[in-house]
Amino acid sequence: MQIHVVERGQSIFEIAQAYGTTVDEIVRANQISEPNKLVVGQAMVIPIVGQFYWVQPGDSLWSIADKFGVNYQQLAQINQIPPNRPLQVGLRIYIPERPKRNAEINAYVEPLGSSVSPALERSTRQAAPYLTYLAPFNFQIQRDGTLKEPLLNNFPSIAKENNVTLMMVVANLENGQFSDELGKLVLNNEDIQNKLLNTIIETAKKYGFRDIHFDMEFLRPQDREAYNNFLRKAKKRFDQEGWLLSTALAPKTSATQKGDWYEAHDYKAHGEIVDFVVIMTYEWGYSGGPPMAVSPIGPVRDVIEYALTEMPGSKIMMGQNLYGYDWTLPFVQGGEYAKAVSPQRAIEIAKQNNVPIQYDTKAQAPHFDYTDSAGKQHKVWFEDARSIQAKFDLIKELNLRGISYWKLGLPFPQNWLLITNNFNVVKR
Repeated sequence: MQIHVVERGQSIFEIAQAYGTTVDEIVRANQISEPNKLVVGQAMVIPIVGQFYWVQPGDSLWSIADKFGVNYQQLAQINQIPPNRPLQVGLRIYIPERPKRNAEINAYVEPLGSSVSPALERSTRQAAPYLTYLAPFNFQIQRDGTLKEPLLNNFPSIAKENNVTLMMVVANLENGQFSDELGKLVLNNEDIQNKLLNTIIETAKKYGFRDIHFDMEFLRPQDREAYNNFLRKAKKRFDQEGWLLSTALAPKTSATQKGDWYEAHDYKAHGEIVDFVVIMTYEWGYSGGPPMAVSPIGPVRDVIEYALTEMPGSKIMMGQNLYGYDWTLPFVQGGEYAKAVSPQRAIEIAKQNNVPIQYDTKAQAPHFDYTDSAGKQHKVWFEDARSIQAKFDLIKELNLRGISYWKLGLPFPQNWLLITNNFNVVKR
């Protein structure tokens, strides 16, 4: 599979010809609504086996082979090129498909309101073939140790039909916010803990959950060891049922990092106790903050490299956003919140406003600026095939367990195609 970035003046017909495929295949893969109105800088996936590379000044067959991790003699044979002959700039070289490694893929799904929308259920059905886990968000802990259930609708049957493990997300949420008081109560009262664990087991059996996932955030720093001990108790109970135990962790870069969201999350202990963790490596750019990439590759790498000092990569699922944000400028702290946009919607906004998409190579993320009909300036940061491929490359480089998406319901067709191009999705 190839990632192609649209250049000024290119047509979709010319692009299809260059890669030996059809316009229909490209349109279908990228869900392009107006094939004759491409956006300059738009990243598309080209659904071909392997990929092509055009020779640049200074390239040799050996350097190209090294760049793509293939044998240069194999490359010479496939392309019928003498292995030691200088290459002509602009020559098209075919790069064969490389072996894929196994990876686990999780996606959260968050029904809002009083019912599950058909669009959200449709999005879940479309994603399920690419998933190891499906995580309905969330079962809310009550102060008596019972649970408030989320809307599940057809999610259990969708998981079963696609051989996907249901992940039961249990959170210390009250009134839409993570509660340190609720966390304090649960983590320091053995009777409530026992009631909670009994309720979890009863509920998991009812719906068919096989991974119990604690997303306990904004805990008091002094409850750090209480949380660790609770997880040890939970692990013993869930092992008896043959279930996995996982946790969500805030993105830390050191064991001593200060802050209400970080101090109670003990990476070393979680790495020892649970089967795997989801590290929430996103929201550097967030709705209430200044415009920037949501998950810039540098900070993501910093968090994961710290995590690897506390636990093996086989226990780490890297968190990834399936959305971007549209900020109204100038940004004012405490002022207007940025609006979440899907990758597909971001491209539509760029097209409607006739502006090119830029790509920040340091953050490994696309962005653009536009002026709306009221004359207000905007900045949009989002995700595309290039930014996702950069994260997949990091997963492979650091030998991580896989990736976890927040959240389904936002169209991003290139992401799912790139999963199959990079990984064999593990089904449990």
